[in-house]
Amino acid sequence: MISTPEALAAITARLKASGIEEPRREARLILAAALGTNAAGVMARDEVDEAAYEQLVARRAAREPLAYITGHKEFWGLDFAVSPATLIPRPDTETLVEAVIEAGLRPRTVLDLGTGTGCLLLAVLHEMPEAFGVGVDINPQAAALAQRNAQALGLGHRAAFLAGSWAKALEAQFDLILSNPPYIEQADLAGLMPEVTAYEPATALDGGADGLTAYRAIIAALPRNLAPNGLAVLELGAGQAKSVAALAAASGFAATLRQDLAGVERALLLKFCK
Repeated sequence: MISTPEALAAITARLKASGIEEPRREARLILAAALGTNAAGVMARDEVDEAAYEQLVARRAAREPLAYITGHKEFWGLDFAVSPATLIPRPDTETLVEAVIEAGLRPRTVLDLGTGTGCLLLAVLHEMPEAFGVGVDINPQAAALAQRNAQALGLGHRAAFLAGSWAKALEAQFDLILSNPPYIEQADLAGLMPEVTAYEPATALDGGADGLTAYRAIIAALPRNLAPNGLAVLELGAGQAKSVAALAAASGFAATLRQDLAGVERALLLKFCK
């Protein structure tokens, strides 16, 4: 056994040596996960067994994402289960939820392409109680996890999840279409943080040679799947706004942009041109 302050200090030092940002905060979260408690519960312990947390610390020191270690990640104030089959939800993506709310749209039907954990779709459904949503992901394990998240959040009766390639299997029209597609250029993948390149699914990251492969597929399907007065909201990578807006304009869509908290043009809102 070791005192809790000593354990936190030892974990912090190990994470710092491995290049982890905010090692003290992560040390506390790892210890909480190991003990099955929260941060307050950790500090209530006088001492802990080193064997209880050693494996988790070793995984994080090897740069495995903390969310995969704990199995959870918060998004839009909601708790989502995550797995290596899914991209880890990121705060930047909350910009899309904000954009939908501020657009004043009250959709009855929502489609989320590349749903992953289901975080984007389920956050919107949480805010819009009259809506029903469909999430599609090419990975069946991701679609199954998203369905479990829907059930855990009390939204299982208002969401369905399918395994498939974008909207190819869907003929229905939706009032709102959402997507956080893979948009990283292939040449840039190797330069990402090790947490991303070594652990997160490549299918959720690789946007092709120019980063626009997924956008082409999604925008090409919008005329079939977006209701006449509907709205599509797509997440963008930094510097992609002009290129994706041009693709949309060529398919008959008017585009507006929304920045994230860092000032990056993060969400592209698309409507049919009048």
